[in-house]
Amino acid sequence: MRIESYIEKLLFDYNCVVVPGFGAFLAHGKSAELDTVNNTLIPPTKSISFNAQLTKNDGLLVSHIAKEKHLGYEALLEEVESVARLWKERLDQGENIELFGIGKLWLNHERKIQFRPENKTNFLTSSFGLSAFTATPIQRETLKEEVEELEEKIPFIITPEKREQSSFRPWLKYAAVILLAVSLGSTSYRAYDELQQKQVTVQQDAQQEVSRLIQEATFFESAPLELPAINLNVSKRKLGKHHIIAGAFRIEQNAEKKVAQLKDKGYNAFYLGTNRFGLHQVAYDSFENPKEALQFLRKVKRTESADAWMLSEK
Repeated sequence: MRIESYIEKLLFDYNCVVVPGFGAFLAHGKSAELDTVNNTLIPPTKSISFNAQLTKNDGLLVSHIAKEKHLGYEALLEEVESVARLWKERLDQGENIELFGIGKLWLNHERKIQFRPENKTNFLTSSFGLSAFTATPIQRETLKEEVEELEEKIPFIITPEKREQSSFRPWLKYAAVILLAVSLGSTSYRAYDELQQKQVTVQQDAQQEVSRLIQEATFFESAPLELPAINLNVSKRKLGKHHIIAGAFRIEQNAEKKVAQLKDKGYNAFYLGTNRFGLHQVAYDSFENPKEALQFLRKVKRTESADAWMLSEK
């Protein structure tokens, strides 16, 4: 008769299961613990031990088996005691007794019973379904390097500014940052396209003004012999594809002030235009070579402002 399966079932509900004439299996509650060596979180459980001194029958095991097999108590008690005698004989002969789901029994050199629990079953019912969890340690230095590299490739921020009547709400700033992250690719292209269209419009207006003055000089006797000087506000600077952004402002006057301040400091600052969110962007400088742009960005972050970032056009 194999009684280990009945012992295993009883250990879920009881902390002591006595095998009459052999010994008792004890269940001790054990709190959750963290194995720092293997980075494993072990849930609460019951640890199983064996006490060879507790051999007096308490009726628990025999009653349980009798109820399961629908047999008499006295008959089952004799069967359990015979199993206990068989186990002792096997141990005396130097054999190991493997109790499936419970553990292993053997005699040491002092002829005392030793027990090693199997630890494959969690007998704590409140921890049913929980298993050991292995967590991967966070490589903080590696994560820091990845974040710094990402900031160099796709950095963006909205420059804080003062408003005369009402302060800019922080949550609006965060919302703008999220929108900029989602539409970073399309924003770069549209900003460049808007700038090109603005330059073409200015050139067309200038050409119309020149034609009008020439007509006045030709068809009117009172026209001056020399045409008056015409001031054309056309930017002749050739922009690169990589702009080092100093800030993005909701008020255009603030953007103009920022350009003037940066020029006073020796930067080739310029007004880049507005993006799709209506923010006026100001740049420290513009580069065609991306490596030169990144070198300049690092220098600006180190010496001028850590909030600087690079806007690259497709």
